[in-house]
Amino acid sequence: MINFKPEGSLYTTDENKYYLENIENLREAIHNKKILEAKAVVCDVEHNLIVDLHCCRGFIKREDGAVGIDDGTTKDIALLTRVNKIICFRATDIVTENGETRVQLSRKLAQIDCLNRHLNRLKAGSVIPAKVTHFEQFGAFVDIGCGLPSLIPIDAISVSRIAHPAERFSIGQDIKVIYKGKTDEKFLMTHKELLGTWSENADKFNVGETVTGIVRSIEEYGVFIELAPNLVGLAEPSEIVKVGQEVTVFIKSIIPDKMKVKLIIVATSDVKASPSPLNYFFDGDYMQGWEYSTPASEKVIITSFLV
Repeated sequence: MINFKPEGSLYTTDENKYYLENIENLREAIHNKKILEAKAVVCDVEHNLIVDLHCCRGFIKREDGAVGIDDGTTKDIALLTRVNKIICFRATDIVTENGETRVQLSRKLAQIDCLNRHLNRLKAGSVIPAKVTHFEQFGAFVDIGCGLPSLIPIDAISVSRIAHPAERFSIGQDIKVIYKGKTDEKFLMTHKELLGTWSENADKFNVGETVTGIVRSIEEYGVFIELAPNLVGLAEPSEIVKVGQEVTVFIKSIIPDKMKVKLIIVATSDVKASPSPLNYFFDGDYMQGWEYSTPASEKVIITSFLV
């Protein structure tokens, strides 16, 4: 379903370039009901969007700017923030006035296609592409297709606890998400299950190695240090570290039945750590379930996508 990826995915494709090459090709796109992409360059005083189609200008009426604009469930800020960004749309008509050709577009129609032919057909456990669009303290908002938004709650981003989504993602980053279900017409997504189980992550490390980690929390009994987005180890209490700091640690022991990694802090850095690279351990398009915990562990951490 290539047409139903996050906005920006089609812009540089040969097909998109072909349809935007001239008016006749745009007429063909109208006939074939093709979803295309181009850059929005202006949002006028009435909140209509002007789009640069290369061969001419496109025009999106305010009510056609997004699903929910006409009934108020989507705020107009969703249109203002599209300026200077690549957006998707369907061309619907070509008109010539005073010698100027203008193409009528609808982003809303593209989103309705995405809902009817893609998102509303997902089943719990479906893995789909997404693009990070903006952050709130409580989670990361992502484009799950044709500019349609969804939220990944902060506790669903990774097993390693973070204080803010910017500690894991960057704006504009392409990621994967897992569809959990739908409530109040909102699509529920999760992410941490794609980052591997405790064992999958722990197998990347060996006792006796010295590696880099990120301080995630400081408690009276020790310092929790992230070795990977889904793996955290514990070091002895220390007064020389702070949350978010990059540190060098020695791996003292790895204990699968207790899901523990014991660390010794070797050195600290004054530079604030960058987000750890994402390593997806699952590359399929459907996940039935996920068990983070090890078989011998008393603590069971599982996610089931079975209805």
